[in-house]
Amino acid sequence: MSDSLLKISGLNQYYGESHTLWDLALEVPKGKCTCLMGRNGVGKTTLLQSIMGLLPTESGQMVFDDARIEGVRAEERASLGIGYVPQGRQIFSLMTVQENLEIGLLARTDGVKQVPEFVYDLFPVLKDMLKRRGGDLSGGQQQQLAIARALMIDPKMLILDEPTEGIQPNIVRQIGDIITQLNEELGLTVLLVEQKLPFARRVADTFCIIDRGRSVAQGEIAGLNDGLIEKYLTV
Repeated sequence: MSDSLLKISGLNQYYGESHTLWDLALEVPKGKCTCLMGRNGVGKTTLLQSIMGLLPTESGQMVFDDARIEGVRAEERASLGIGYVPQGRQIFSLMTVQENLEIGLLARTDGVKQVPEFVYDLFPVLKDMLKRRGGDLSGGQQQQLAIARALMIDPKMLILDEPTEGIQPNIVRQIGDIITQLNEELGLTVLLVEQKLPFARRVADTFCIIDRGRSVAQGEIAGLNDGLIEKYLTV
């Protein structure tokens, strides 16, 4: 048994003729928050979509919860216990908050048909807005709804692609608190793409920097030093 919930090695991915991920390696430790970092366009979202099976990979291994998943279809990966909140949230804007949450329940295999109470404890604003349409919520509320919907499947790992993008500072802080709570109180493993350094330092335990489709540095978040930031993260 491994201490990593997700372990990726030698991953190669192509967009047409373009080689986008190069022999990429990543380890996401169980029960921790790992932050995926790098400048725009280096392959972070491509990697998340590859993990979710939304993009085909050429070669390499992906081991989730001690099982190989490269050949598993995208729609089956949720039922393995991977929750995904893509960039831009992608909630159903014409459906109510309640309907958005209940759609998340459809991927569960344990027969649970009701929104678990802890979700409303985490996101009290959603309980107050169950009958509102998703499109009527603010950006911050939509992001909370997207995270809550991903939690409906009772995931072992939650993947978040830039959850603080375009969100007001007070909600950014709340989302950080929620990630920490999921991590520490529920033991949920989190893989996060994040550009904001203070946020990453506050919520992450470990980091992985990607540059031009390769993983170039990984380790404890305390090891994210000025040299790495200057070389790979400053714009």
